[in-house]
Amino acid sequence: MPLRINVVTIFPEFFSGPLGLSIPSRAAAAGSVRYNIVDLRDFTHDKHRTVDDAPYGGGAGMVMKPQPFFEAVESLNTKPPIVLLSPRGRVFSHADAERFTTGEELTLLCGHYKDIDQRVADHLATEEISLGDFVLSGGEAAALAIIDATVRLLPGAMSDLDSARSDSFFGRGISAPSYTRPPEFRGLTVPEVLLSGDHARIAKWREEEGARLTRSRRSEPRERS
Repeated sequence: MPLRINVVTIFPEFFSGPLGLSIPSRAAAAGSVRYNIVDLRDFTHDKHRTVDDAPYGGGAGMVMKPQPFFEAVESLNTKPPIVLLSPRGRVFSHADAERFTTGEELTLLCGHYKDIDQRVADHLATEEISLGDFVLSGGEAAALAIIDATVRLLPGAMSDLDSARSDSFFGRGISAPSYTRPPEFRGLTVPEVLLSGDHARIAKWREEEGARLTRSRRSEPRERS
């Protein structure tokens, strides 16, 4: 049974190109995933198809209303996880992508404007996820990143699943650097060990380089509220 990925958004056209290309498209063609893009404006009840309003208490910007999100998700009759893309969320990781592949459905809620009514986070979404400590114009780009990270792990998405298993964060920290032909380019050479043909030495070098990069470029995970 394919993983069904629902995306609730005010910009359905944002997804038509990317999901029709490369690995997301290949996963769908293999029958491993089915994409369901839901237009949030279809769940409004005024002639202007309004999804936002001014914030209570005043302040700049507009806040997305709870009602369209609740009705959109209810129409799907979906199962958790229901993920709100939000800078308040905990940071997405490879472990999340692996977890999402084991389920039957994944629903991603994309915000826009200044914020989303907190009742969506508290009473509709089952979790909040962020890509990091920065703010995007909307949740669509974050949703695409999560979809890509998830579907590439599904059967049929990649011609060589071992390639994914050797990536950074697949049961490890950062992976070792990669090199290809030519062995020398503009005076820049490939590490000798990779040309040695000694698979044990190469495996040891890759393990050590990955560990070194992980120590130097990744600090301990921070708790997020």
